Amino acid sequence: MLQQARSELKKVYGYDTFRPGQEDIIEGILEGRDTLAILPTGGGKSICYQIPSLLMPGTSIVISPLISLMKDQVDALNRLGVPAAFLNSSLGAEEYRTILRNALRGEYKMLYVAPERLDAPMFTTLSEQLHIPMIAIDEAHCVSQWGHDFRPSYRQLAGWIGKMPNRPLVSAFTATATQEVAADITAMLGLREPNVFVTGFARPNLSLSVVSGGDKKNFLQQFLREREDQSGIIYTATRKEAEQVQELLVRKGIAAGKYHGGLSDTERAETQERFRFDELRIMVATNAFGMGIDKPNVRYVIHWQMPGDIESYYQEAGRAGRDGEESECVLLFEPQDVQVQRFLIEQGMGDEYRKSVQLSKLHNMMNYSRTQRCLQQYIVDYFGEKGVEPCGKCSNCLDKSELVDRTAEAQKALSCVGRMKGRFGVTMAAKVLKGSRDKRLLEFGLDRLTTYGLFSNWPEKEIADWLYWLVAEGYLRMSEGQYPTVSLTASALPILEGKETVMQRLRTSVRRSASGDGGAASSPLFDALKQWRKEAAARENVPPFMLFFDATLKELADVRPVTEEQLMQTKGIGAAKASKYGEEVLAIIQAHAGSEGGTATASISAAPRRQPAARPPASWEETPSHVQTLERFNAGLETAAIAEERGLSRVTIEGHLIRCAEEGHELDWSRIIPEQYEDRIVQVIGELGWDKLRPLKDALPEEVDYFAIHGVIAKHGFKTKS
Repeated sequence: MLQQARSELKKVYGYDTFRPGQEDIIEGILEGRDTLAILPTGGGKSICYQIPSLLMPGTSIVISPLISLMKDQVDALNRLGVPAAFLNSSLGAEEYRTILRNALRGEYKMLYVAPERLDAPMFTTLSEQLHIPMIAIDEAHCVSQWGHDFRPSYRQLAGWIGKMPNRPLVSAFTATATQEVAADITAMLGLREPNVFVTGFARPNLSLSVVSGGDKKNFLQQFLREREDQSGIIYTATRKEAEQVQELLVRKGIAAGKYHGGLSDTERAETQERFRFDELRIMVATNAFGMGIDKPNVRYVIHWQMPGDIESYYQEAGRAGRDGEESECVLLFEPQDVQVQRFLIEQGMGDEYRKSVQLSKLHNMMNYSRTQRCLQQYIVDYFGEKGVEPCGKCSNCLDKSELVDRTAEAQKALSCVGRMKGRFGVTMAAKVLKGSRDKRLLEFGLDRLTTYGLFSNWPEKEIADWLYWLVAEGYLRMSEGQYPTVSLTASALPILEGKETVMQRLRTSVRRSASGDGGAASSPLFDALKQWRKEAAARENVPPFMLFFDATLKELADVRPVTEEQLMQTKGIGAAKASKYGEEVLAIIQAHAGSEGGTATASISAAPRRQPAARPPASWEETPSHVQTLERFNAGLETAAIAEERGLSRVTIEGHLIRCAEEGHELDWSRIIPEQYEDRIVQVIGELGWDKLRPLKDALPEEVDYFAIHGVIAKHGFKTKS
């Protein structure tokens, strides 16, 4: 069965090997074991239940909490040739009945269902009339009150599954679960002696940074201007902040959309679609912009304020780099963020127990924001993964600023907390060190402590920040609950005894990540492939990433396959996509053959270039595809009409004609190159070179298109001159 799984991975998804952990998870499921799998965001959870579903007889049920995520996954499966559908509130009554009827006839391999739609009668109907080999539960942390996104509807799943006449296999998947949450998921879903897989929480392609102490607005503007061609998300804690940040960016000439719960359903849907279709590069959003964001080419996530817990932060930050490319995650931290999150928790709808859990999580998030440990290491340690080496690329690992000896200040602060015997919180400890005349402080007699007023020349806010930093570094601990107290840890003793020192760095900047496009990403072929993808996606009314990820286009531009067999060796191109798009992609690659260097130069030059036929062949089937295009063009058809007739994109048709010109065929250049602009195009190419199309396009009048530029390059032989 495992060999079949590997075969499906290649045939359907176009990947040669599984990611770490996927194969073990799939093998366990195929052996019939209930499963709990914890993989980081972007770690490939969906393949772990999709491939077993393809191999098992019947229709697997996938429980998913978000409509947009269901739609993306079902669309992607259908494009791969896998029959799948979803049932949720976005469907009209007739469409809902049709899909349910088709499902009961066994027409789908996977049926995605929102937990709120799965009431007892539906479960009964499905289980009685449908062979269900597996129920896969995505975002399984929603079942746990200890999780960060608890949803009561998830609690009903175990009861309904348990009542099914033939209980199917149950697999649960999540990206963010501590050991406590993992145990709760197992219990709440009634998993039976499950295999539990934790593939590792580290995301090697993410560069984590915490930035504090600077001007956030200036930092944000500079950061975005350095990444004008990249897609990113800016998360804010409140709707008001989302509005203000988006307005700031628009005023500064930076196009950005906004997304929060105060907007209408229509506004949110339209903005999200524009972002998914790359019409908007930047989204400013609250956490309402949630788990359904499956856009793979998000190159950065910025948190304008500190979130309320590490689970939320890592899940939101993890929306960057889902395609495996280098990406950045930046937290802009200010101490008042803590008060904002505390207010949101206290005003929330949860009971006192739930609020206590959330406050404990807030303290861990505060510690992350202040720690000087490797940030990746801190996060994976929080989730229970030990022994991970420093990442070497986060802001702490890269911080080379001079260390400041803060031992004396640490001894004073620790001594004060020790004398308060764990009965008070950080705020009261800060008041004692400040020498405050606070009424409660005096009532408790804390002004008689020998540490009273030791930091009298410090602002009280800075004293509290210093105490929180000592908490983050493990010298102090905070109790759980709504009113946490602070006390010493074992690590404080060597400091108080003078046996160890306390060193601190202050940071206000973040490095420029290597996530920018380079190499193949800036080549004419890559640009042409992206333009083709954009047009093809628009034709099919789907986001561009649904066709191919950027990483796939980069590999195509670098390797340059010349046959469909070679095309299918490219990561992310399976049989369905090769069959559907292969001819168009290969035509574009062939149109750029010899135009650039690359790892496949030798294989391209070794491949025989098609020469014009000596006489007209007997049938279209014998005529090379690009020559078929030329014959239609010479018969008077325009490129758009040829594209429609042949079922190809206009970019492909244009590539055919340029290739014909390079092979020596005669073309009517006046139909390709506007006569009034030809000299200007020649001049600009002479100044800038022919190998970078975007600078040429930007330097020419807007009405000069890429086809005209390609035409001038071919007509005047710029490639052969270089």
